[in-house]
Amino acid sequence: MTEFPVIRPQIRKVLAGVASRQQMYGLFNRHSQAPFDDARISGRLYAGEWFEVTERDHDRMFEILPPLFYRGDMFAMREFLAASVTSVFFSLMIGGRSRFFHGYCDLARNRAASNALPQATSPELMREAILERETRPDHAMSAQEKRDHIWSTTAAEFRAHADGRFPPDFRGRQIVVVFNASQGKVWKLLDDLDDAEITAKLPVQFRHQPEIVAA
Repeated sequence: MTEFPVIRPQIRKVLAGVASRQQMYGLFNRHSQAPFDDARISGRLYAGEWFEVTERDHDRMFEILPPLFYRGDMFAMREFLAASVTSVFFSLMIGGRSRFFHGYCDLARNRAASNALPQATSPELMREAILERETRPDHAMSAQEKRDHIWSTTAAEFRAHADGRFPPDFRGRQIVVVFNASQGKVWKLLDDLDDAEITAKLPVQFRHQPEIVAA
């Protein structure tokens, strides 16, 4: 059977705005419909995803169980999601105020050889990426961020991973329902949404932002 791997930025923001508690738990289950393939079992499907949470939810998650580790502005959940991937929560000072974030980090991965500091851990890389993204003067969303936001906020009955009922080039990939006047309800690849369809699915406050090239 042909597999169609989903290619994503290594570290990526998957929700615009601050997640409510209900949204936070929904984001924890963001890939609950994905097939149990190697990407999901290894945690590769989740690793690198992050979003903003409230201070209250950040503190609540800290109190649920003793953290796996606690390092100043971050702590990791003791229970692993898959393989060596677990939730890491961050408390970061941005623009003169404290903001709070959740990210999935692969604790087995260190920084590849580069011009950056050697042996930085996945949580440290995640912190750097969040700070870089959230301190930009322009907060416009990239095309990938728009699609990730749509997937994150679409109800389960209107999103899926294509199975054997779909054409071979759809199978295993993310699909969402779109509506049009001539065909009514249609399943379409998330990656193939056109500008009008993306605009229609985004919250009003994000619809007319200029697009940036990368997140």
